[in-house]
Amino acid sequence: MGYNSGCKWWIVDESGREWWIYHGNPDTSPAKEKEGKVRIVSKGLKGEYNHSVDAKGRMIVPSKLREQLGLTFVVTRGMDGCLFAYPNEEWEIFEGKLRQLPMTNEKSRQFKRFFQAGATDCEVDNQGRILLPSNLREFAGITKDVTVVGVGERAEIWSKERWEEKNDIDNIDFNEIAQGIEDLGIII
Repeated sequence: MGYNSGCKWWIVDESGREWWIYHGNPDTSPAKEKEGKVRIVSKGLKGEYNHSVDAKGRMIVPSKLREQLGLTFVVTRGMDGCLFAYPNEEWEIFEGKLRQLPMTNEKSRQFKRFFQAGATDCEVDNQGRILLPSNLREFAGITKDVTVVGVGERAEIWSKERWEEKNDIDNIDFNEIAQGIEDLGIII
């Protein structure tokens, strides 16, 4: 797999200051000259965007996310009743992890089916839209209004109603969530 995928990479120095954007193979980038002093990181997906789905099941991909998702990307069933949208490079990484799951384990087989059976390649049209297949819209309860959120390596596509229900900030105990994250060994 080559690096020249059109993916944007940020060159970051030790202090965290961004230097420039580089397209292509990081092994042949100008940063190679400063090896040990810079690191290359992928720019993660982030933000919350509200759109709608038209009568044909097409949805506008937010332009800020479209840059990172690319002109084609994978959409599949996600956790919590939403859809996951992966840039092709991230989908390949995720699919590799799924391949490592033991076929002899029933829960592993179910987990793989959940994500891979629902997966579809989506292509952005000239108006910046993708067609969400009816089976995925039905799974996520998407009828008209959608909320698209960037969460690092992927985007999530939610029915607006479900997003508001699951993410009622006034009723979420973030201290409890932070403690659960800390229990996983992640200190923020």
